[in-house]
Formats: sequence, C-alpha cells, structure tokens
Amino acid sequence: MKFQVMLQILFKLLRRRKVSAHRLAQECGVSLRSVYRYIEELSVAGVPLDVARGRNGGVCLPDTYRLPENFFSEEEYGAAVNALHALYEQTHDEDCKAALEKLLQQRKADGKSLAISGNILVDGSGWGDAYDFSDKLHALEDATERRECLDIAYIDREGAESRRTVEPHLLIYKQNIWYLYAWCRARRDFRLFRIGRVRSARGTGETFERRAIDRAHLPLRFTFADTELVQLRLAVEKLALPDAEEWLGVNSIRTVNGQLFAEATLPAGEVLVSKLLSFGSGVRVLEPQALACAVRARAQELAALYEEQ
Repeated sequence: MKFQVMLQILFKLLRRRKVSAHRLAQECGVSLRSVYRYIEELSVAGVPLDVARGRNGGVCLPDTYRLPENFFSEEEYGAAVNALHALYEQTHDEDCKAALEKLLQQRKADGKSLAISGNILVDGSGWGDAYDFSDKLHALEDATERRECLDIAYIDREGAESRRTVEPHLLIYKQNIWYLYAWCRARRDFRLFRIGRVRSARGTGETFERRAIDRAHLPLRFTFADTELVQLRLAVEKLALPDAEEWLGVNSIRTVNGQLFAEATLPAGEVLVSKLLSFGSGVRVLEPQALACAVRARAQELAALYEEQ
C-alpha cells in the first residue's frame, strides 16, 4: 500500500507538476501527515520534490525532472504500462492516462541530451550528470520558446537559495557556460542566471510578452576591449594536434621543419593557465615567458598535492 501511494503521488506530480498536499491526501485516500511522510521518502530516493508555502503553494516537481533511465527494468516497464492501461480502461483517471503517455514517450525518446533550436543542435550534457543538465536545458529552452513564466529555485555563489518568478528571454552559451537571460519579477529588471545554479525550474502556465533586448547592454563581455591579451606561441605534439586545432582553429597552426607550432592572441588569466594544463605534455608554452612560468608553477603545485598522498 505504501509504495502504491508513493507511486500514485509521483505520477500525479509528473502530470500536474504542482499539487497541494491536501489535494494529494484527498485523492490518494491517506492522511495529510502520510502525504508529507511519503514526500520526504521520495525526496530521499532522489526525486527533487519541493514544498512551496503560502496561498499558491503546494508540492512541486520541477519541469526538469524525468524518470531516470534505470527506474524500471524491461520487465517492470512492461508490467507498469499494462497495469496503467488496464487501470485507465476501468477508471478513466486522467492521471493514469498522463502517466502512461509519459512512460511511452520517455522510452521512445532517443536524443534526449540534445537541445535543438532552429538549425543549431547542441549536446548540453556533461560527464556524469545523468542527463540532469540536459533535461534542465530542454525545459528552459521550451519555456523560452513558448514565452512561459518559470518558477525557479536559484543558488548563488555564496550558497544562498532564493525562489523567484522569471520571464525567460534568451539562452546564452559562452566559454563553456550556459546562462538564462530573464526578466526577474522580484527585481523588476533583467537578470543573468547560470543554468548550472538553477536547482529546479517549473513552468507556471502563464505566458508573457517579450521585452526589447539590447545586445550591447547584455551583462556579458562579447569583446576583449577591457581584457589583457597575450600573444601566445606554443609547441604542439602530434597527438595533441586535433584538440589544439579545435581550440585555436586550424589556421593558427603551422609546421616548421617537421615541428608543429601554434600562435594566437588570447585573454590572459587563470582560465588560460587551466586550459593549457588540460593538454598535459601535449603543448608547451614558448612565449610569453611569464605565462610559461605560471603554468610551471601551477603544475608544481599539483605535483606537490599528489605527493602528499
């Protein structure tokens, strides 16, 4: 009984995304106290449920959440589909119908880590993210396209969490980081949100009118006008050539007397040092000497760190 009710609660939230605890108790035939206990157990099991207090509150399931791939075995999946189909035929419960459709759609989904926008296709998944980031990117992309307001839980760099309603206008990808540019109703102004710091996002069902955006005033530098630049010259090993070409472009690399060299003008700073370290022994900084010293110092720090073990 316990697990049946927990699944019933999960499927209701998969369909509606936000339901009051009182309504869940009524529809599932259990006490309010039991509902909160089941919600806590689902959260411990990894379902990102969120309880919003107040007049328009309820138990929320982010739009970014999908059942994990290994939620069912093949046998369990077939049994669940058959059971839901039979239950819907008997009761015509819309939650059962919606749960059945979601299970069928999820199994058919192939490229779920791919975000598609017009003629551009981007794989937004990262190592080990179990598609969490990709699903989040999908949800934000869909909301931006539909002009649907989002209720998001956001964690800033200091670890403080806030909840706010935003109007998503633009997805921005810069230097391997995804951002959401949205009108924040609490601040009454545009704000830039790092998607990796969005803990949950749920569509409210409310649409909005797009506001004019001036690209020149976006809070991201798209030029290096105020950034220190360095003239970089590298020696490149053959095994590192493909990665170096993808980073700097094939036109930046030339061969002299059988040796590969790369030249480019890049922003100085920690990001550049980290990038060069990622090549290991595949590239060596020839110029400027100060940058070579910075890379060497960082490598020595890393070596010392592992020597302590």
